[in-house]
Amino acid sequence: MGGFFGAVSKRDIVLDVFFGVDYHSHLGTRRGGMIIHDENDGFQKQIHSIENTPFRTKFEADLATFHGNSGIGCISDSDPQPLLVRSHLGLFALTTVGIINNTDELVKKYFADHGHQFMATSSGKINSVELVAAMINTKEDLVSGIKYAQDEIDGSMTLLILTEHGDIIAARDKMGRLPVLVGKNDDGYATAFESFAYHKLGYEDAYELGPGEIVRLTPDNLEILAPAGEEMKICAFLWTYYGYPNSRYEGKNVEVMRVNNGKIMARDEAKRGTLPEVDYVAGVPDSGVPHAIGFAHQAGAEFGRPFVKYTPTWPRSFMPTNQSMRNQVAKMKQIPVPEYIEGKKLLFVDDSIVRGTQLRETVEFLYSAGAKEVHMRSACPPIMYGCKYLNFSRSNSVKELLARSVVAELEGDEGEKHLAEYADANTERGKCMLKRICEMFGFDSLGYQSIDGLLESIGIDKNKVCTYCWTGKE
Repeated sequence: MGGFFGAVSKRDIVLDVFFGVDYHSHLGTRRGGMIIHDENDGFQKQIHSIENTPFRTKFEADLATFHGNSGIGCISDSDPQPLLVRSHLGLFALTTVGIINNTDELVKKYFADHGHQFMATSSGKINSVELVAAMINTKEDLVSGIKYAQDEIDGSMTLLILTEHGDIIAARDKMGRLPVLVGKNDDGYATAFESFAYHKLGYEDAYELGPGEIVRLTPDNLEILAPAGEEMKICAFLWTYYGYPNSRYEGKNVEVMRVNNGKIMARDEAKRGTLPEVDYVAGVPDSGVPHAIGFAHQAGAEFGRPFVKYTPTWPRSFMPTNQSMRNQVAKMKQIPVPEYIEGKKLLFVDDSIVRGTQLRETVEFLYSAGAKEVHMRSACPPIMYGCKYLNFSRSNSVKELLARSVVAELEGDEGEKHLAEYADANTERGKCMLKRICEMFGFDSLGYQSIDGLLESIGIDKNKVCTYCWTGKE
């Protein structure tokens, strides 16, 4: 997916931006970038690949060359950024997070008058940040340009702009699918996806942008340039998977939500009479753990850790694009605790089940280590649709999603008409899907959180939460 951090201050903010961006490393694994602005020396920029080395390690050597009172930086799972852009609107830096589904149509539109050209990769792919800049630059001011770009884009677009005057303009996607938060200290402001990033740097919560809202940050002021809209569809996966445990979105803490979610899963399963007797309830590390803690507490079962992830030599940032290598890396991370596995009945809770590739490896690993039974629970409903709005669960085909591939196997094209039934474990189709996945993976039982249970655990107006990947409803 990706994340960003920005700061503007009366003092030098290089270290704030450096550490602030680093605290977003859980949101992306491909590239990191920083641009710092100094009133006298202008912009300083650096972008590095972080596929095999953490952000902090790659950028430490650059710190001596950076200086200034404002800056932005990003962790990106897509294009190199931030970019420096020069146009009739001046010189500015731009970083974005989101998805553009209609790139080809937009590129054709801006090529039509022969007045635009775009740098391209060897495959012909256009940097989406450059495309957003081109749309912004069609208007007479940055705010009008941002709103125009967000209206034209099919998908979502949240962004930061660092101007040649050292101001930061922050704009939240018009449907508010991702958060943008602002912190304040005595010297200025910071903005981020993850509020703990600026908390650790001495900033206190000051503001949370609403859907489509645009603000300007200076050392002395937060100015609203475009008001928030009424409608919001914030991504539910921020709580179930993406967000860091101490993060808070729309006033709801991630760790609290995950524990509550596990409790609700166990509560509902107990009502159905389907709770298995197990020796330990465990979480698939890392984000599955709090869901499992809540589940164990509610079910009256003992929580355990039958395996741990070895991250010193296999950090999350090392995530090859080759699927077979990804599977091998996932396998190398898993270190068993035999005393919690041999001869034991285990129930695991994972944050989600997307393609199931690594899950298969995990189950085989547990059985080979001597587990007697392995029961699996997903902390969210079956994923039936690739995300159109963020870089999550995006596939070349929805048939790559485990739930959809099983539906196709069970019923072919006819199953496409009954996806809601397959997603509901109380229906015959839902039970058939669960049974088939158990057969495929060797689970002794499988359960998914319901959409109602998930929304209850988040605890905000359900109409303000995006559940597209489960329901297909916008």
